[in-house]
Amino acid sequence: MKTNLLKYMAGICFGLLTVSLAFASDNYKTVKVKAPFPMQPIKIFIYPDKDFPITDYGAQPGGEADNTKAIAAAIEACNQAGGGRVVVPAGTWLTGPIHFKSNVNLCLEENAVLNFTDNPSDYLPAVMTSWEGLECYNYSPLLYAFECENVAITGKGTLQPKMDAWRVWFKRPQPHLEALKELYTKASTNVPVIERQMAIGENHLRPHLIHFNRCKNVLLDGFKIRESPFWTIHLYMCDGGVVRNLDVKAHGHNNDGIDFEMSRNFLVEDCSFDQGDDAVVIKAGRNQDAWRLNTPCENIVIRRCQILKGHTLLGIGSEISGGIRNIYMHDCTAPNSVMRLFFVKTNHRRGGFIENVYMKNVQAGTAQRVLEIDTEVLYQWKNLVPTYEERITRIDGIYMDKVTCESADAIYELKGNAKLPVKNVTIENVKVGEVKEFVKKVNNVENVVEKNVTYDRKGK
Repeated sequence: MKTNLLKYMAGICFGLLTVSLAFASDNYKTVKVKAPFPMQPIKIFIYPDKDFPITDYGAQPGGEADNTKAIAAAIEACNQAGGGRVVVPAGTWLTGPIHFKSNVNLCLEENAVLNFTDNPSDYLPAVMTSWEGLECYNYSPLLYAFECENVAITGKGTLQPKMDAWRVWFKRPQPHLEALKELYTKASTNVPVIERQMAIGENHLRPHLIHFNRCKNVLLDGFKIRESPFWTIHLYMCDGGVVRNLDVKAHGHNNDGIDFEMSRNFLVEDCSFDQGDDAVVIKAGRNQDAWRLNTPCENIVIRRCQILKGHTLLGIGSEISGGIRNIYMHDCTAPNSVMRLFFVKTNHRRGGFIENVYMKNVQAGTAQRVLEIDTEVLYQWKNLVPTYEERITRIDGIYMDKVTCESADAIYELKGNAKLPVKNVTIENVKVGEVKEFVKKVNNVENVVEKNVTYDRKGK
């Protein structure tokens, strides 16, 4: 009798579990993405049809009243109700940091402008974030999500931070460099992240505009961005999402367009980037910190995007210590000028790996290099901090196909490391109008396959 009862209860529990799983699956739609590597369908959460206008929680338009608490209250109510849309109506709304919770879609209606304050104290207390590949506690990003599931920013409105204070922080005076040395040393010697408190004194480590950290099922769709204190969109250790129809313009210092770091299973499509730094960047953490986390950045497709300005159309690294693989950019344009169309960069401190990275069907205006691989990029860190441990990056499988460029200083320059040469680089169907300096240079690379690489004329 007791055995039959247990079987009966188990059957009920299994039935409830089945119903629960079926219900959960009904709350998502999937997007299938074609790529030259296996790509799981990407889930997009279907948010409940419930709206939480920020005006219902005391928000006032006009750009003068501080609406931080009102927006936080709307997010809390939305989360507690099981999810939905937190609606920002047309108008200008002043706010400090916005912290997301699960199942919340921040919807910016057309002609809505979220105007973020630039008083650094508004972005305290510090939160867990990262700075150029090193985890730390720093000023809150302007839009921040930590360990959330199903988070979105949608609509036709605009994110527009005030920039006066942050612009002062663009410079890197000695106190800032000393802070970078401190953070680097702590990360290199495995000091716990909670003890890396960087939002103090004159450290001036600027916050990201959007930083989603360890989140699942992300959607960014339709809105505009106008300026950013630091990296513009940073998806850090996130799993699954779609970024589409964005109009991003930020021309300050370190204003990358979108950075994926130790994240996986993402689609970026139909976006416009106009940046003061690299446009689309794939990263995987820095040195010992990333070896500790051991999380590669993988399975990311970027298609039909336009890069109006940027240092690099597709940048890989230089923070790549967790490893990068299965990246595919295709059918994108850079009609004006970029420094490099496709740039793979690392150095002898990084370790990790880079494999199976593809660029196909790209049209560009002018560039310094169409393709460049550089295994010794250190920027300001070269003389600022020591090498705690040398690990050479394994690079195997870089592919470029069907690329046109009106003019370039060089078509490709590949600078591998003699201790671990780059392997298997394929460059085919590349056409450049004018080559101004040299066609190609190759050092420490095994198996470069070149097919139908041409140019019309060569400059002096």
